[in-house]
Amino acid sequence: MNLLIYKTLEELNQDLADYVIKIAEMCIEENDRFNFVLTGGSSPKALYHLLATEGQHRIDWEKVYFFFGDERNVPANDDNYNGLMAKKTILDPLGIKEDHIFYVDTTLAPEKAAIEYKKAIDKHFNGEDIVFDLILLGMGDDAHTASIFPHTTLVKDEEVNVAAVYVEKLDTYRISFTASLINKADNVAFLVFGENKAEALKHVIGDEQKDAATYPSQLIDPIDGKLTWFTDEAATKLLED
Repeated sequence: MNLLIYKTLEELNQDLADYVIKIAEMCIEENDRFNFVLTGGSSPKALYHLLATEGQHRIDWEKVYFFFGDERNVPANDDNYNGLMAKKTILDPLGIKEDHIFYVDTTLAPEKAAIEYKKAIDKHFNGEDIVFDLILLGMGDDAHTASIFPHTTLVKDEEVNVAAVYVEKLDTYRISFTASLINKADNVAFLVFGENKAEALKHVIGDEQKDAATYPSQLIDPIDGKLTWFTDEAATKLLED
């Protein structure tokens, strides 16, 4: 695990953008494509803007394929739909072709949407092992990541899969990668900043005794890949030296 701590969000996002581009360049050179899993919510908006502007001419975006680590069970035109946020901030500005974007079809029932998303991923990888080049993750102040929330069924789901999960505290369903699918990636990067994340981060990184049911981000530990945390001083203030 690599923990990077920044004084400002500007420095954090710039370094993370450079990190994404560096991995993309390497993957495109080696495999002629880059399989990139986006995270949702508001935290990555500045990063996506950087990639769509300063990073516009640094890589061949026509060879990048975009996926989503989780999705909210809302219509595709809803402001809470992760795909819509990405469409506005990075996908449309870069002119990404529709066949290079793997949205979750939320017109389907959550269980069916998860099944169909996994099928689309399987087809893209042509029956080979599903190993994404880079998965971006956020973390909530309750230590959830993707839609693996505390004390939900996904905490104990060990399948390499996409699954539907009912999140009781939100009274809604989500569609999400399982931790086992995330952990197969070559690179996983957390984007976590702000004082409101400090308590969760203290437990996720600092606890010797693991309790993944309560702090699901503890589940993320790539099998053969690299794990990097991009954080700021506010989020890490409770960590011991």
